[in-house]
Amino acid sequence: MQWYDVIFIIVCLIIIILSLLQGGKSEGASGAITGGGLNVFAKTKERGSEKVVTYLTFGFAILFLFLAMVIMLLSGVGGGEEADTATELVAFFRH
Repeated sequence: MQWYDVIFIIVCLIIIILSLLQGGKSEGASGAITGGGLNVFAKTKERGSEKVVTYLTFGFAILFLFLAMVIMLLSGVGGGEEADTATELVAFFRH
């Protein structure tokens, strides 16, 4: 396990925790069935800590995507033997 794998796992855990901290934005399936909470056009802005948690979640999601691409490049995934195997399979099925 490399250093960037540890950082990636920590970022994943932070995203999970931040997602669990966010409050529900709607009533879910029960509200859809019963028709409750139909304030679609009501102004419900996030304020205070809810807004901070939303921004942090978005920021860590961007960091997650960036780290995933960096780890892919550092570990050499996407080239090498996998590409050779795919080329051999295509050649095998053409004959």
